[in-house]
Order: sequence, then structure tokens, then C-alpha cells
Amino acid sequence: MPLPRRMGRPGLLGTMARTAVITGTASAVSNRMQRGAAERQQQQLAAQAQEQALGDQTAPAAARTAPPAPAQAPAATDRVAQLTALAELKAQGLLTDEEFAAEKARVLSS
Repeated sequence: MPLPRRMGRPGLLGTMARTAVITGTASAVSNRMQRGAAERQQQQLAAQAQEQALGDQTAPAAARTAPPAPAQAPAATDRVAQLTALAELKAQGLLTDEEFAAEKARVLSS
């Protein structure tokens, strides 16, 4: 005889599984953003090195200054925290699927 199917809110295991999936997705997004930022920074450094090599031939040493690289890590950590908070609100039933998707898109695009 099959077990009766529960209706309504997900059980503890369902909630844990959903939270694990959302957390894994947020971690993957965060890691990808950090890799992209690192790649952009390396490209900027390579371009600056090339400019500097060309500039060494014509510009005096005092005129060459490189702007400081922007810090990218806090923004990625903040996004992960926002996505985690959104996932918790959705798991509690305070956000609908549409609201969650809209807020997630807003967080990832900012």
C-alpha cells in the first residue's frame, strides 16, 4: 500500500534540499563573478603593461602612474547574502516563484 502524498508546504528534507540547491547556485554564481573580475583585472594589467612599455620610450618616469585596481570581492559576497536571504523568504512561503525570479534577476544584474 503506497504512502499517502502530503500536500502543502514541503517537509524538512524538501526544504533542506531546496536550500542546498539555492546555496550551491549562489556559490557558483559568486565564483563565476569573481573569476570574471579577476580576468578583467588581468586584462587591464596586461594593457597597462603594454602601454607602459610603449610609454617608457617617450614619457619620463614621473609621468607614469597606474590607477588602483577596483575591489570586486565585497560586491560578490553581498550578492550571495542577498540571494540566500531571498531563498529563505521563498522557502518560508513569503515570496511567490515570480517574485523570487524577479528579485533574483535584479540582484544578479546589479
